[in-house]
Amino acid sequence: MNDAGKGPEFDRRMLEALICPQTHQRLEYDAAAQELVSRSANLAFPIRAGIPILLISEARALE
Repeated sequence: MNDAGKGPEFDRRMLEALICPQTHQRLEYDAAAQELVSRSANLAFPIRAGIPILLISEARALE
């Protein structure tokens, strides 16, 4: 169940096919932040309306 106004949820099965566009390593799903995290690149990619945005220019640097 998703919160009203947030749109569709991210389909976790997509994680099997998605990789970091910078390092080509696996991504981790952070449900609370609605991000896909690349530990190897130290980046977090946003998920908007259930769609992962895997553009380096849209990523947030991890602290």
